[in-house]
Parts: sequence; C-alpha cells; structure tokens
Amino acid sequence: MIAISKGKIDLRDDRTKQQWTVHLRSFLISRFTVTQDLYFKVIGENPSMHKGALRPVENVSWQDAAIFCNTLSQNLGLDRCYSLSEDADHISFDSTANGFRLPSEAEWEYACKAGTTGIRYGELDSVAWYKDNAEHTTHDVGGKEPNAWGLYDMLGNVWEWCSDLYDTEVYGSYRIFRGGGWCDHARSVMSTTRRRSHPKSFKIDDLGFRIARNEIAGNDEIEQ
Repeated sequence: MIAISKGKIDLRDDRTKQQWTVHLRSFLISRFTVTQDLYFKVIGENPSMHKGALRPVENVSWQDAAIFCNTLSQNLGLDRCYSLSEDADHISFDSTANGFRLPSEAEWEYACKAGTTGIRYGELDSVAWYKDNAEHTTHDVGGKEPNAWGLYDMLGNVWEWCSDLYDTEVYGSYRIFRGGGWCDHARSVMSTTRRRSHPKSFKIDDLGFRIARNEIAGNDEIEQ
C-alpha cells in the first residue's frame, strides 16, 4: 500500500453542476486494484468473468467489496469498518476503525491525479486499458505506467467502487464508482468521471475495487 499525504481536492458533478472542496487527512491506498488471486484467498471464490490470477477481480457489487474489506480486516486482527444489513440499504461506517475500507471518492480522485491538474495523469494509451487497446478483456494489474505516486491502473482496466453514497434524495442507496474500464471510450476514462449504481444488485465485468486504510503508526504493508 502507498501512503498518501494530506491535502485537498476540488470535486465536480457534471449532472448537477455542483462543485465542492474536500480536505483530506493522510491515508493508505493499495498500489493495485484487488486481484482475483487476493480475492480468492480472502473470500474463497472468484466471481470474475475474465479469469486470471493477477487480473483485477470484477463482477463484484459494492457490498461484495465491503465484505472483502471486513473479512481481510478480521483475518489480520483489525477492526471492521462496515456494518452491513442483508439488503445493503442500512450500512454503518466507522471512520476511526483501523481496518481496510474502500477509498472515498475524494481520496480516489486525489490519489489518481497524484498532483496533476488535467483529466488524466498521463497519455491515455500509456496508462490505461480501454476500448481502443484492451482487446475486449481485462489485463493483469500493473501492465501500464503508474502515476507519479506509484499507483497503477487508476484509469482503465476496471472501474473502482468508492465508499460514498451518490445522491440519497434522488438515488437512495446508490454508491459511486470511478476511473473507467476496458470497454469504455476515451471520453469516459478520466480522473473526473463519476458513475453510480445499486450497492447490492449491480455487478458487471468491468467494475472492481482497490482498498484503502486510515494511516496509523505501525501499519504493516500487505502484498498482492
């Protein structure tokens, strides 16, 4: 996992035309999206459509990703961040827990941009698998150039679930995902693109996740 220093990020929703600024504490985020190998080791199954041990796990719901975070935390003797109801509509989140979690979308975009100010942190074909170069499938993580902070595949390959609710008044329990996937056109593979869907029922073959954690003294790195 990579330690990300505190900072701030300006977010924008193109649907509502709203803009806002988020101030972030330092945090940890995984260098890669969660692989099928790691997911199988923790959960005991591999739901992915495009099989490969070092490919990103996909075809997982937001709830699946949160259960993974809780299970990994419990396996390593850490506190769970999420408490989940069966229908995924009633979820509590402990922001002080020392376990693994999904990044907030502000953390995700801040980590993705890695100090840059454009819509991407590099030339698209060099940093991302997307419709024009992916050949209709996912690829092993780490096959493209990382951003300046050493994070791979923040754009392309698979979209990534974030912790946040989108707009509860309009969309209820819908959660946000970011980054673009292997079957998306270039216009969707940007650090600022926001999408959302149901946390339990929505699973597709270009949507996975990476994990984050509060930065706490004495953290041990885990290998993927």
